[in-house]
Amino acid sequence: MILLDDSRVINVPVLDCGEPLAEISAMPSVTLDPRERDEAGEYGRVRLGVLERLCSASEELPPGIGFLVVEGYRSSIEQARRFALYEDHLWRSGVVDPIERHRRVSAFVSPVEVAPHCAGAALDLTLIDAEGIELDMGGAVNGHRTGEERNCPFDAPGLSDTASRNRDLLARALQRAGFINYPSEWWHWSFGDRYWALLTNAPTAIYGPI
Repeated sequence: MILLDDSRVINVPVLDCGEPLAEISAMPSVTLDPRERDEAGEYGRVRLGVLERLCSASEELPPGIGFLVVEGYRSSIEQARRFALYEDHLWRSGVVDPIERHRRVSAFVSPVEVAPHCAGAALDLTLIDAEGIELDMGGAVNGHRTGEERNCPFDAPGLSDTASRNRDLLARALQRAGFINYPSEWWHWSFGDRYWALLTNAPTAIYGPI
């Protein structure tokens, strides 16, 4: 798996198209989850093109199933805070080698300079039913924070049939709209960032850090 701190990702050029951030709440078919709410309310925004693709993806879902967006745009300050916080967690857990620690942090929290969330290009999301209840995805969004790292990869072993079907449903809808998944986090999908450009052989990323 290619991690976000890989030199191939870092070396992808960025030619930002200049799209503004747009409010996810403006799209009635998508629900915003307040669990990652920040004081500025920035988590509920993404680039306009990302929002348009999310709208297209929602149309691929079966009746009664919708997206629950946990987080979109994230400031570079917040990204750096989360990187340092998880790095400290691993250090206190006994990961003393700095290179190994950086690699393991990057599996779940991107370095600021290439972070898709800081470009407004990424969404952390899951699926809900008509009652607003989250579907069984075999693990929580941001499960690495609560010791559920084993269940975080999209293809994590030991998933129930229900969780596997729900992850496949999520993937089909988002992939048809042009999104790519970060494989260590089943909930993380992006479009237009450096990681997307590398995996799709695009000549440049179209969204850079804001």
